[in-house]
Amino acid sequence: MIFQLRRWSLLVLAVMTLWLGSCTGSPTANAPQAESPVPPEEPSTPTAALPSSAANLPVLEGTATVELTVNGERIVMELDGTEAPVTAGNFVDLVNRGVYDGLVFHRVVRDPQPFVVQGGDPQSQDPNFPAQQLGTGGFVDPETQSPRNIPLEIKPQGAEQPLYNQTFESARLTTAPALQHSRGAVAMARSQLVDSASSQFYITLADLPFLDGSYAVFGYVTEGMDVVDQIEQGDVIESAQVTAGLENLKTAR
Repeated sequence: MIFQLRRWSLLVLAVMTLWLGSCTGSPTANAPQAESPVPPEEPSTPTAALPSSAANLPVLEGTATVELTVNGERIVMELDGTEAPVTAGNFVDLVNRGVYDGLVFHRVVRDPQPFVVQGGDPQSQDPNFPAQQLGTGGFVDPETQSPRNIPLEIKPQGAEQPLYNQTFESARLTTAPALQHSRGAVAMARSQLVDSASSQFYITLADLPFLDGSYAVFGYVTEGMDVVDQIEQGDVIESAQVTAGLENLKTAR
């Protein structure tokens, strides 16, 4: 019983590692909000169109292929803009800008069981930046000097549009997401604030269905999972490039 409780506690801590530390804001603002004691009469339904917060974000209309080089080896990702247009579009745009070149995987969780490797904090490009503070940064648009955050975007199976700005739990949805956390899934890390994802992403090292409906999967590793399995904390993304589908990257309407 003690072992089971310990393993459960460690698993909860592992899930917490997907939350990005916040550089600003009070602890109260970053704490989970208590649910209303009166449930809604009907479950929420997916938003019919992109939210206003995504109006100026890039979107991916179709698919794209991204290739990372880590430790001299290739990791190939197939990204799905049909099911996750904003999330995939954001990632493809950042890859195309060269944002990920030279960044590190600052978090690797394999115990008590395989979990995720996580990277994409722009602060990790600075070798003098304190390692213990990595996981708190995101992309800042050099043209506007404004941080870019994207809305949580998860499409339920069979739905025409993704659900935006809320988890399946808060929306009281019981359907499974179209893109699920199977081994090799590529998804966005975020803080407890659902619309706080920016540039940090993670790759799952095992099937993690308990994350479904809470974090936005936008693609899968199709080649190089053996490379992902060998990633250690501090390993560098030597390069990231879009090798196919860049023409599918569009400006959000």
